Amino acid sequence: MNERIKELASQVLDELVPETWTKLGYDKIKQIQFRTAELIIFECSKIAVFNGNHATAKMIKERFEVEE
Repeated sequence: MNERIKELASQVLDELVPETWTKLGYDKIKQIQFRTAELIIFECSKIAVFNGNHATAKMIKERFEVEE
């Protein structure tokens, strides 16, 4: 796992699991998975926009049904 993915995973845990790991249930794990994927999609979209490809960024978000 590269450093950026580790940072995103940490961000997700900070946002969704401020309590201890012992309180993680199935629903919380699903939230973590969804939020992690959402952040990765946003990162990909930002890269596309940075490279001047706004259409690609829009397609990425539409493909994964993610809104900003």
